[in-house]
Amino acid sequence: MKNLYAADIHDNQLVDSLFLVSAKNHGVTKTGNSYLVVKLLDRSGEIEGRVWDRADDLARGFDKNDFVRVRGQATLYQGKMQIRVQDVMRVDETKVSAEDFLPKSAFDPDAMLQELQLILRGMKNPHLLALAEACFADQQLMELLRRAPGAKTIHHPYLSGLLEHTLSLLKLILKVVENYRGVDVDLLLMGGFLHDIGKIYEFTYERAVDYTDEGQLLGHLVMEVELVTAKIETIPDFPKELAMLIKHMLVSHHGAYEFGSPKLPQTVEAVILHSLDDLDGKIQAIQALPEKEPGSKWTVFHRAYGRSFFRGNSSNNDDSNAQ
Repeated sequence: MKNLYAADIHDNQLVDSLFLVSAKNHGVTKTGNSYLVVKLLDRSGEIEGRVWDRADDLARGFDKNDFVRVRGQATLYQGKMQIRVQDVMRVDETKVSAEDFLPKSAFDPDAMLQELQLILRGMKNPHLLALAEACFADQQLMELLRRAPGAKTIHHPYLSGLLEHTLSLLKLILKVVENYRGVDVDLLLMGGFLHDIGKIYEFTYERAVDYTDEGQLLGHLVMEVELVTAKIETIPDFPKELAMLIKHMLVSHHGAYEFGSPKLPQTVEAVILHSLDDLDGKIQAIQALPEKEPGSKWTVFHRAYGRSFFRGNSSNNDDSNAQ
């Protein structure tokens, strides 16, 4: 039974708990001594462990994606909690409870999926509505959507994170389109629904979130275009131009070539989709950052964004995670 979670570990605390190894990397010090860096995961988050003594011997006893028992002492280093590991050993998976190790959305996936379907069933375009229903009727697709993470690390990197992000994006779309004329709201909603749907195949998440072989070799943009093309082919008389506009939103939603989009957004709907997708991902990632240290008004440094963020008094942020 797991009795201590990563998020609850504090400076100088003695640690003796179970974790899932999400990464394992060897290194050599300037003096030629081996050391080991491991990422230790549970449902509350991730903490880094560093093995300085007996690194080679201990490393032979476990691998990435193993459940392990870790003993050591926590220390705060450059604003981030670490464990100086003294001992680590593999634990048989039959002796652990898997739900202790996989972080998940704070929101109920069934309720989120129901709200998402309600929004999309309000579309007026019969072709887009038929496409949505074709997706809803695919039970495997819906089950994968209920569980899939939104990303490996940057934003929504937990079970049902993709569904949480997709629903949030649809709700943002409905708010923003009130402010502009000439926007095809149904097309934009469909783009929001499908923009990351390929991630259900891009990631594996039975233990730690990682890429599938297909995810590494193709990526979710390619996979979702294939998925959407297959669904559209089942719908009689689906307009070719409408299919093209949907696919354009999918391949351009990263917004820039350097971020993996083979095309830049070239319709109003594609521009809005990219902007809101980027906004939702960034805000979730920022709000999820832990404090620099207990009681600090600043978050830890975010490598992807190149900065820390000022939070002020935590009492002002009680509703920051509301859907």
